[in-house]
Amino acid sequence: VLNRRCVEAAVMTGLALNCHINKKSLFDRKHYFYADLPAGYQITQQRLPIAANGHLTYGTYIGKKWSQVTTKMVRIKQIQLEQDSGKSLHDDLRAQTLIDLNRAGVGLLEVVLEPDLCCGEEAAVAVRELQLILQALGTSQANMAEGQLRVDANISVHHPGEPLGVRTEVKNLNSFRFLAKAIDYEIQRQITELENGGEILNETRSFDYKLGFMPEPNLPPLVLYDATSLPSDADSQQVINIDQLRDMLPELPSATRARLVQQYGMLPEHSFTLLGSKVYFELPKVPYPVEETTAANNEVGLLEFFQNVIKETRAEPKKVTNWVLNTFLYYLKQQNLAVSERVQTSRSSVIRQAASQGSSENPKAPGY
Repeated sequence: VLNRRCVEAAVMTGLALNCHINKKSLFDRKHYFYADLPAGYQITQQRLPIAANGHLTYGTYIGKKWSQVTTKMVRIKQIQLEQDSGKSLHDDLRAQTLIDLNRAGVGLLEVVLEPDLCCGEEAAVAVRELQLILQALGTSQANMAEGQLRVDANISVHHPGEPLGVRTEVKNLNSFRFLAKAIDYEIQRQITELENGGEILNETRSFDYKLGFMPEPNLPPLVLYDATSLPSDADSQQVINIDQLRDMLPELPSATRARLVQQYGMLPEHSFTLLGSKVYFELPKVPYPVEETTAANNEVGLLEFFQNVIKETRAEPKKVTNWVLNTFLYYLKQQNLAVSERVQTSRSSVIRQAASQGSSENPKAPGY
């Protein structure tokens, strides 16, 4: 039975990513044998996906100091609904593999990008922007550490003006930092291999030859409607209205950043940090162990905190921006704390000290 919420999430994601929404899409069975796929096939949308031909814009930094932001775009080939597979847990010590089937058969949304990204850093920043969009939509919590967002990266190298080279695939990457490092490593490996007269092997391509696709017999075509095609007597609980979902779209990250720049007069790079758009490719250099998830995500909630400080103190926005992004955020990283952890324990004192210290030349972070 098709899950209505999955369909709505797919449509909203497609709209947010500037895709064409197909009013009719089809389901297929992809047959292959693997231990984490007990049914022996996966339901997917090979022939006619629910959405296609979109694009994702993302901001990347020029240079190492994050002082200038440039906007780039990656094309989206298609968005398709699928079934998730199980999870293989490899135990090298015991030389065995265990299978976790808890997520097998659960609805999965796959976003397929065109080969427009040129390095690991661009890929990581683009995926981070996608993550922010999914979280804003409520499509997914998209927590990479918990497997809610995973990346399969296809990498190839070629000379400018020549066709794309033979690709290799790195699967199930669950960290921005690892994604960037894996792609850059594979790029350099392929270049070295070709310069030494070697050949790049495409194991994924040869595996695909063994796949067998057929129309899914248990799921009829998925039919969507818009305002012009919706029957007058249609039951709203039985149909999906594309235009209705379009009207429900929240403010997306790019629009939020533009609003912050216009409303508070801040620099574009400051809006990226407030929204948590920045990706850490190296862990903070501090004299104690730091989890990558904390280093990458301790800005979650920073925008809400910033807006609360502005609202409750009525302080000058530029001064609050400077205090939050320089002093307060540095303190969180130094103490390995998330914004929510620090603010929930002493919210009133944080606000008061932001008001009193946000205009000083050498402000101190709250509580120290």
